[in-house]
Parts: sequence; C-alpha cells; structure tokens
Amino acid sequence: MKDPLVIPAQEAIAQLERFDAILDARSPTEFADDRLPGAASTPVLDDAQRALVGTIYRQRSPFEARRIGAALVSRNIAALLEERLADKPREWRPLVYCWRGGNRSGSLATVLARVGWRTAVLDGGYRAFRRQVLDDLGCWPEGLRLQVLAGRTGAGKTLLLQRLAATGMQVLDLEAIAEHRGSVLGLMPEAVQPSQKQFETRLWQALRRFDPARPVLVESESRRVGRCHLPDALISAMREAPCVRLDAPAAVRAGLLLREYRHFTTDRALLFERLERLVPLHGHRQVDAWKAMADAGDWEAFVESLLDLHYDPAYDRSIGRNYRRIGEAATVSLDSADEAALQEAVRAVAAAAGYDGSGAVA
Repeated sequence: MKDPLVIPAQEAIAQLERFDAILDARSPTEFADDRLPGAASTPVLDDAQRALVGTIYRQRSPFEARRIGAALVSRNIAALLEERLADKPREWRPLVYCWRGGNRSGSLATVLARVGWRTAVLDGGYRAFRRQVLDDLGCWPEGLRLQVLAGRTGAGKTLLLQRLAATGMQVLDLEAIAEHRGSVLGLMPEAVQPSQKQFETRLWQALRRFDPARPVLVESESRRVGRCHLPDALISAMREAPCVRLDAPAAVRAGLLLREYRHFTTDRALLFERLERLVPLHGHRQVDAWKAMADAGDWEAFVESLLDLHYDPAYDRSIGRNYRRIGEAATVSLDSADEAALQEAVRAVAAAAGYDGSGAVA
C-alpha cells in the first residue's frame, strides 16, 4: 500500500505548477477567505459538519468527535471519488492541504494515495503557505525594478498599463488584483473585492512571475485600493521608484472616464449612493449640484466638475507627498483618445520606462 508524500512547505510552494491539481480539504468558508493559487475546494467537512464536530469535541469528548468526524469525512471522500475525481487517470498527481497539514488533508491524501494516485501533502498546510506569502511580500518588492506610472484621474493609466502588458512588458495591475479602481466610484458592478488575505495571495502570485532584471510598471496607487491594503514593503518601494507622468486634458480624461464608467450613466441610484460618500468632503450643496448634472444628462460637465473639484485637488496634494521622485518624471502627453494617440502614448511610456520597441530592456 502507498502512503502520500509529505513535502516541506517551501519545496511544495516553489513547484506548485508541477502538480496536476491542488486540493483544499478545508471547509468552504476557509477556502473562500483565501487559498493556494489554482486550488479547488474539496472539503472533507463542510461548514456545518466542521462546527458540529468542534462542538462535540468541546462539550462531550474528543473521542466521540473523532468517531463522528471520521464517519462524515469518509462519506465526503467517497462522494469525491464517485463524482469529481472519477475521471482522473492513474498518473494524476494532486497536492492536498488543509489548515495545518493535519487530519483533514491526511485523511483525503491517504485515500487518494491508496487508490494509486501520486499524492502529496503540503507540510504545515495553509498556515505554512500563508507564512511564506507574508515573508516573500516583505522582501520581494525591494528587489524589483519598479517604474511608477503617475497621472491625474482619467488620464488613461489603467488603459495604457493593459496595452503595455499586451506588448510583453511586466505590469503590476494592482486595481485588477484588488478588483477595484481605487476611488469612491471604483467598485465595479458585480465585482466583489477579495479578502485581505486573498489580495495578498494574488499579489504574491503576480510578483513571483516577474523577472527582477526587467522593469515592472505599476500605477501610482495609494496605500489602500478599495478595502485592500498594500503591503508596507511594496508601497515603500513604489514611493522610492522613478516615475513616468501621463498627462491628458480634462476633456480627454472625461471622455475616457465616461467610456470606463458607462454603467453609472444608466444606474443613477448606484451613482447617487456613491456620491453621498462625498458629502463630508464637499457638503450637500455641491453633491446635489453633481446629481442635478447627472439627472440632466450633462455627463461631460458632470465628470469635468468632479475632476476639477474633487479628484484633481486630491491627486495634486498626495502625489508630491507620497512619490518623492515625481519631480524627475518624464511626461507623456495623451492629447486625444483615438487609437493613434493611444498607440503613441504606449510607445512613449515604454521608452521612458526603459523598454525598446520590441519589449526588451533598452
């Protein structure tokens, strides 16, 4: 009979891509909060069952809790074998983990190994992975060649970063990782921000793919993107990094913002709910004036006023205070939102960040 292979956390984490599947034996709630990249939820106890076993352990006896828990785990593993794992070939190689590499992952991994699959267990479980993530996020940013793309709201930073990534440049898109555009209007429809732990895991996954010898472009974010907080080491490295400034006239910025936030023009209730959050900063009279512009469909005036009175002053106050090298930044102008202008801006930002036209480091 075969037993699962217990792999030290650092070794397993370094070769996650070599496994055919990563199976999370924890409860669905634990999985939802955070998990290893690419993991599938294969709970040996669901949330209610886990709570039941814990209650029995505390109130009756550890022995009875283990007996009842074993019966539940056995049924759940049987269901996995009969349903989700029924088509896996003999050569299939899963990595299994739970909270700390104990009974839950051990139970599932033992059965899978006895079936004949080349099964591994993450020693220390999710807890060991989490420690590794925090350790890496504390030291990796210092070794990156960060280049900060700065510019007022609506200047096209996110759009250009997406295009630059498509050319092969290394881009750290913090707003995509956080699923938030980084402002009071920044949570997009249907989007749900990740937990702080999941945000950090996604960030770790992005950073581990970068070549430290090549520049990494990142937008000039604040310490918080929506409810997600950037690690101290990353925000410190960003604030010490050289900058490229993207500049665009207010009319161009308004047009780009209307294109990007089109949903607000059809969902006034959502827009007004977000605008109410600006009352402490601008008062009811100004917020009501913005609402009146929206009600009248005067969208260009609405956006330009919001930029002039809210976003631009906030940006101008913070950028020099937080990004000390902004005064040395090369400026790239985006005078139009047409395709030719966007392509030229992409080339100019790439050149300013140290890339030649092929995407190689200049």
